[in-house]
Amino acid sequence: MFVLGIDPGLSRCGYGVVEQIPAAGSQRARSEAVGLGVICTAPNESTAQRLATQMRELRCLIDEFRPAVVAVERVFFQVNARTAMGVAQVAGLAMALASDTGAEVVEYAPNEVKQAVAGWGGADKAQMQRMVCELLALDELPIPADAADAAAVALCHLSRTGWHRAAARSRSIAR
Repeated sequence: MFVLGIDPGLSRCGYGVVEQIPAAGSQRARSEAVGLGVICTAPNESTAQRLATQMRELRCLIDEFRPAVVAVERVFFQVNARTAMGVAQVAGLAMALASDTGAEVVEYAPNEVKQAVAGWGGADKAQMQRMVCELLALDELPIPADAADAAAVALCHLSRTGWHRAAARSRSIAR
């Protein structure tokens, strides 16, 4: 199963495509990075042009990887309303494009992602990069941090769905 994690932003939108490799024999399921990166737009372009660029690039990612789930980091209130507006607009684009292709769309709060990946809701960017590197068995830290953040959103979804499956199994066994 492919999960496309999105760390939305108008200037830099991080993406992380993570594949969940099912368990085989005595091995545990694992996650593998299939694609990590950032979609960048030029600050001298109009907002409409920048959103069009983000939309085209996000559509290409969704068309290429056909994710079952698109996990988007929920917009967190920021002091700079202009920045928050751009983040929200890109998040909306990602959710609409994903929904249009039939992918499941989920949102996670930043502290929820940090808790799931680093074990602490207050983890900083460097800690998140190290944990993403470790969990995905990467040879080097994912750079820029936006790409690591997006992969973390995808990993958060995979960890949450794993817990839900385990809870469902335990409920069915208890019956």
